[in-house]
Amino acid sequence: MPAYRKASIRELVSAAHELELGVVEGRAQRSAQDGWTIGNSALDQWLSRYEGQEIVLIVASLEDDRPVTPRVCRTCGTEYVGIACPRCREARIRLRGR
Repeated sequence: MPAYRKASIRELVSAAHELELGVVEGRAQRSAQDGWTIGNSALDQWLSRYEGQEIVLIVASLEDDRPVTPRVCRTCGTEYVGIACPRCREARIRLRGR
């Protein structure tokens, strides 16, 4: 897997943790008796916490080998790979005094 894709997935996971969203990570497996598990979590049990709620489920494979398509920042015009433009991100951090 390209490093940029894996880093982008990790950024997405970090953002989900910061928002205190439900995140489960691990290898997906299915057995006849237990159904789907991800890591050590039974998917049916994990999803039961959200029963009756409108949810979004995002699945990202860390073994996906597709190349990441570069983007052009709408603000500064920089071409970048990832979730956010690193040049604008750096400027935001600098201007906020961090």
